[in-house]
Amino acid sequence: MKGRQVVLGQLFGAEAAALMVDGQLEDLLVDSSALVPLAPGAICRGIADRPMKGQGGLFLRLPGGASGFLRDRSGIAPGQPVLVQIAGIPESGKAIPVTARLLFRGRAGIVTPDAPGVNVSRRIRDEEARVALTAMGEAALSGCDPRTGMVIRSAAEVADPAEVSDELTQLAQLAAAIADDVDGKEELLLDAPTPWEAAWRDWSEPEDSVLQGETALADSGAEAAIAALLSPEVSLPGGGSAVIEQNRALVAIDVNTGRDSSPAAGLKANIALARDLPRQLRLRGFGGQVVVDFAPIPKRDRGTLEQVLRAAFKGEAAETVLAGWTAMGLFEMSRKRDRVPLARLAAAAGWQL
Repeated sequence: MKGRQVVLGQLFGAEAAALMVDGQLEDLLVDSSALVPLAPGAICRGIADRPMKGQGGLFLRLPGGASGFLRDRSGIAPGQPVLVQIAGIPESGKAIPVTARLLFRGRAGIVTPDAPGVNVSRRIRDEEARVALTAMGEAALSGCDPRTGMVIRSAAEVADPAEVSDELTQLAQLAAAIADDVDGKEELLLDAPTPWEAAWRDWSEPEDSVLQGETALADSGAEAAIAALLSPEVSLPGGGSAVIEQNRALVAIDVNTGRDSSPAAGLKANIALARDLPRQLRLRGFGGQVVVDFAPIPKRDRGTLEQVLRAAFKGEAAETVLAGWTAMGLFEMSRKRDRVPLARLAAAAGWQL
C-alpha cells in the first residue's frame, strides 16, 4: 500500500501500534508494562537515596520499589523529594535512567519547564500562522511559572485552532499542577502514554489511513515484518546481507557483500545497511553501544560512508552518538535505550514464528 498507514492492534497479547510507509514497517510501539515498572515518558516523584561519588549523579527511590539513577545532579540531600521523568529502559539489574528535565508532550505542543519562551516548529513557515500560534502559546502559559516554556509542534498548523488552544492550555495547567506536587513519598504522577495514544500524538497526520482491529497487524503486513525482525539476518538491496545481534555488552552488526565480488560491492552493501540502520535499531528496540563491522572498503571511502550514516540518523528521535572508527576498522556508535527489545517482548509472551 502506498502512503502512510497507522495500524492499531494487539501484539504479544498487548496493545500495539505500527506505522507503515509505502508498505514498509517504519515504527512499532508495544505496551511493555508487564516487563518494566515505569515506561519512558512517565513522570514520578522520587526520593533521593545515595549519591554516586565521582559521577555527579545519585540514586533515587521510585514508585513500586524501583530504583532510578539521575545524572549530573549535585546539591540534593538524601531523603529530598525530586520530580523526574523516566528517560529510558534500564539494562538488566541496573537502575532506571531518569532526568529532572521534564517534558509534557501533546499533539500540538510540548511544555518545557525551566526552558522559557514559545518556540514554533521550523516546519511551519507561514508567518501569520507562526504569529497566531505564538500568541496561543503565550496565552496558555500566562498563569504558569515564568521559567516555563513551550514548543509548538508542526501538527498545530493544520489542526483546529480552538482544539490547539485547548490542548496547549491543558498541557500548561498539567505542568503547573505537577510542579506544585513535589512534596510527599514516591509516587507516579503522570503515566507514559499507551501505544495507541502515542501513535495518535506523534504519528497521525490528516491524510493518513488508520486500520484498527484484532487482525489489523496481520492485514497490513506489519505482523510479517515483525516476525522477520526476530531473526538477526537482514537482506540488503543488491544481494548483500547483515547480521544484527545483541548481547549483554553491546549490539554487534556484521555486513557481508554476498555473491557480489565487484570492486564497489563493499561500499554498496555498507551504504545500504547505513541507510536502513536507524530503522532496524528502532524496530528491534536495540540501544546502548553499537559496533558495526562493515564490509571491507578502502579508507578513502570511509568519509562517504560516514556522510550516509549521519544523514540517516539526522531525523532519528532517539539520541544517537556516532563515535567513529576504531583502530581495527570497526565503527562505534551509541543509541539511547528508549524501548524494550522486541525479542524480549516476544520471549515473554511465548510468541512463536
